[in-house]
Amino acid sequence: MSERSNDGGLLLSPGASPDAGLPAADLAAKHGLTVSGARPSLGAYVRQLWGRRHFILAFSSAKLTAQYSQAKLGQLWQVATPLLNAGVYFLIFGLILGADRGMAKGVYIPFLVTGIFVFTFTQSSVMSGVRAISGNLGLVRALHFPRAALPISFALQQLQQLLYSMVVLVLIVIAFGSYPDASWALVVPVLALQFLFNTGLALVCARAGAKTPDLAQLMPFVMRTWMYASGVMFSIRIMLQDKPQWISDVLQWNPAAVYMDLMRYSLIEGYGAGNLPPHVWAVACGWAVLCAVGGFVYFWKAEERYGRG
Repeated sequence: MSERSNDGGLLLSPGASPDAGLPAADLAAKHGLTVSGARPSLGAYVRQLWGRRHFILAFSSAKLTAQYSQAKLGQLWQVATPLLNAGVYFLIFGLILGADRGMAKGVYIPFLVTGIFVFTFTQSSVMSGVRAISGNLGLVRALHFPRAALPISFALQQLQQLLYSMVVLVLIVIAFGSYPDASWALVVPVLALQFLFNTGLALVCARAGAKTPDLAQLMPFVMRTWMYASGVMFSIRIMLQDKPQWISDVLQWNPAAVYMDLMRYSLIEGYGAGNLPPHVWAVACGWAVLCAVGGFVYFWKAEERYGRG
């Protein structure tokens, strides 16, 4: 039993628990209890993600294996799909519209295939990011883990798929006269920067898609517009040489074009530095850091809301 003292406080009777008079918030704090599903601090969130690194790697590998498990050709579609796209674009833009004008002989096909493969990496990361939360609500609601693990694992899945495709890309580049040299080492930092950029973009799209699932229906149109504005099928510098310079600069500095041009410069013999915009490496690093850090913080701020409602 307890009594009230003269000042209105509670007096505990002998044998009563010392926690009996504490408010619920103080009682929870005393015993280290926190609100279920509450957003952790940014530092704690990063540590939680690092602790789930094995889950992220295993989940991305499993999704990659299952992606074409129902198709007879299986994993060959990882390479066949972008190659078929490249074939269609070559027919329309290369043969019919003459998008290869101004390029040295034997450059356009490696130019086109490289652009398709690199842009597909970003496109697939964005599309999978949009559905990362909304398409995995059962997992989100059943298990407690940092939700950023999902869009990160999907971006990692697309990187693994691109690495398989790179084998075919290298063979095509060699077939058209571009042989391995020192510039090929630049492929590694280009892929690393693009992966950071794609991951940040996937995190942004995952939060947006979790709140607005219909975004998944709109995003293909956005990505198609971005593809046409990024010089996947044509050289921005050559096609816009009779237009105001600022238009060419804006299109060349957009991140998709930056990473494509750096990959082309690294692999293709006839694609020299004159095709790159000024300060291209600084721009590539800036896009990667800005999108990765900004996207991560933006996603983290809504951590406690994913899977609810």
